Amino acid sequence: MPYTVTQTTLSGVLILEPKVFGDERGFFLESFNHRDFLEATGLNATFVQDNHSQSQKGVVRGLHYQVTQAQGKLVRVTRGEVFDVSVNLRRGHPQFGQWFGTQISEHNKRQIWIPPGFAHGFMVLSDIADFMYKTTDYYSQDAERCLAWNDPSVGIEWPKNTAPILTDKDRKAPKLAEAIIFSE
Repeated sequence: MPYTVTQTTLSGVLILEPKVFGDERGFFLESFNHRDFLEATGLNATFVQDNHSQSQKGVVRGLHYQVTQAQGKLVRVTRGEVFDVSVNLRRGHPQFGQWFGTQISEHNKRQIWIPPGFAHGFMVLSDIADFMYKTTDYYSQDAERCLAWNDPSVGIEWPKNTAPILTDKDRKAPKLAEAIIFSE
């Protein structure tokens, strides 16, 4: 099996650890294979868009989601390290408003599957990070929403050793109580 899959504390959010083949030349890993992804996760996800962002230390991107054209995301870091966060925004779900966070990096090569219905974001912990992700639906500016990264009602425990750098959009994002979210 090319992946080891671990269910996180949030139902549906998965950590995938690919099989890595390394020697004195470096390493090789298969970052995605539809058949193996389906077998390992039971998810028949169809990815329609690949995205790549590069950010400096302290940048917080998120917490982003789309209310229509909701996206599932398969995320990974190819350079550097980030603290990656998912928040369940499915109203009526037993884990509504709960979050999960973990470090992903070029070294641990972890991937995170975030299903539709979740807000997603990350904080860069290294000097630079290249963050890549696949989505199950196309980006839609009209559908895009943002949740406050520091909403105390969600209570994300962000790393404290890095001062957050935010866009105006992310800085002004509504808290969960005011956010437009998903119905279960």
